[in-house]
Amino acid sequence: MIASDLDTAVARLQELVAGARRIVPFTGAGISTECGIPDFRSPGGLWSRNQPIAFEDFLASQDMRDESWRRRFAMEEHFAAAKPGRGHRALASLYRSGKVPAVVTQNIDNLHQASGIAPADVVELHGNTTYAVCLGCARRYELAWVRERFEANGHHAPDCACGGHIKTATISFGQAMPADAMQRAEELARACDLFLAIGSSLVVWPAAGFPLMAKRNGAVLVIINREPTEFDEAADLVVHADIGAVLAPFIAD
Repeated sequence: MIASDLDTAVARLQELVAGARRIVPFTGAGISTECGIPDFRSPGGLWSRNQPIAFEDFLASQDMRDESWRRRFAMEEHFAAAKPGRGHRALASLYRSGKVPAVVTQNIDNLHQASGIAPADVVELHGNTTYAVCLGCARRYELAWVRERFEANGHHAPDCACGGHIKTATISFGQAMPADAMQRAEELARACDLFLAIGSSLVVWPAAGFPLMAKRNGAVLVIINREPTEFDEAADLVVHADIGAVLAPFIAD
């Protein structure tokens, strides 16, 4: 069912949420655009202007590591200023109600945690850009420390004391997906009775497989996204509208 208007969509979604026992939200970039976080993949997005740096290139080239950090610090004003939007706050309300055991996200912006969802219950499939890790020893580094040394070294990316390369705690193209997060996302998808795919184009695999996995295991599937997705025909409810407007009625502050 593709909702014909916002009121119809919200009313049907309220019915589904009220009747659900275990809801799993799965979020993509669309939930964060109203917060000032640019979309990476859409036409006109960041990756249409700058090709993403592959993991193997990051490892192989100092120039690529320098460029990776230059881009990250150029984006800092967007990430640092961003606050949870209506969609994040609505999901946090459902989480506090006990209906949402965890949120599965493709986003790297830390806004679900900032909305009040416990970090342990935010399953990050693509990592987190608000801190860095050493690829050698897994030591955590704060971005302020990295930036200070980056700028002091003539805009050269610093390495860890162990000799390993320091990278934002995100998953780059060609980098292995986090096994623990993928396993937990699968368990959540299989066990829920309502799966909400929110703001995701559902084109990035293997993460895009979770909505269908939930559907095949008996869950009601809802897709909320401004643009159509390849999975719309499989969904029980499809809403092509502003995500914040759709989810705002679920905010309980």
